[in-house]
Amino acid sequence: MAGRVTFRHLEAFRAVMLRKTVTSAAEMMHVSQPVVTRLLNALEERLDFRLFERVKGRLTPTAQALLLFDEVQRSLRGVDHVLGVAQEIRDQHYGRLHIAAAPVMALSFLPKVIAEFSRTRPRVAVTLVMHSSRTVVDMVLGEQCDVGFGILPEVSRGQFGELLMSARLVCGLPLGHPLASRSRLSPKDLAGEHFVSHSTMLDVRLRIDSVFAAHGVQRALTIETPTSQSILALVEAGAGVALIDPLTAACYQGGKLRFLPFDPVIKTGFSMLTAPGRLPSMLLEPFAQEVRRSLASLVDPAMVLEGDQEARRG
Repeated sequence: MAGRVTFRHLEAFRAVMLRKTVTSAAEMMHVSQPVVTRLLNALEERLDFRLFERVKGRLTPTAQALLLFDEVQRSLRGVDHVLGVAQEIRDQHYGRLHIAAAPVMALSFLPKVIAEFSRTRPRVAVTLVMHSSRTVVDMVLGEQCDVGFGILPEVSRGQFGELLMSARLVCGLPLGHPLASRSRLSPKDLAGEHFVSHSTMLDVRLRIDSVFAAHGVQRALTIETPTSQSILALVEAGAGVALIDPLTAACYQGGKLRFLPFDPVIKTGFSMLTAPGRLPSMLLEPFAQEVRRSLASLVDPAMVLEGDQEARRG
């Protein structure tokens, strides 16, 4: 066999087999007739047998061409599929997105973001796993996910990390609680109250306890739990009051709790991280844009810290 058979040779052969004439094949390939003729001649030379005979001005395939056509069709269908997938990848409609998130984000707004993202990209496979913020950071650094979301208030905007929002904790309490009619609360207001705490392993627990200690306020600390959602379930059940992030408060739909501003400010932050050694997926930026939009639409602007509001406007 002289020379190498290329995709273009086979494409010209298929076009002539399907359209029966060089003129029609050239239209199908969006090229001139001489180009198709040259490609066919080159293919016959490389294969060392004739593919077509001219009969009354039309090209009639030889027996060898008919045998070859089935294989060419099968091969080019595979190439067409690959090209179609490549187009979907380019248009951000195909691929995989592996997301790791802390419970406060995985159990609140991320499911809705993922559902909306998937509706417009049905051929994108999305995986969401839930871990502590510390584990999310480890997964990002270990390149075990495409993107991680966690409670990391000290993350600043950079090439691999972004503080999506910094906000203040709010106090959640049952609607019938004596303090529910107040406009805002302070540590002294919660003196002696049964208080549902975050687990001691979480940084937010230390920040909350430090504020109450600085004000000399004692609470009845009898229950602790690791997730914001379970804290709200306990408050709803009458186990006590709690300080909670404003995202979890915004996503609460039980109708039995009230959320009030709390002074002094206890800061929390929602951050996004990507692996330094991993090229970001083309899908990541449109997904991140949807995350930013959704987060900003959910959280009460009054609970977003002013510095972050300015940064987001800028």
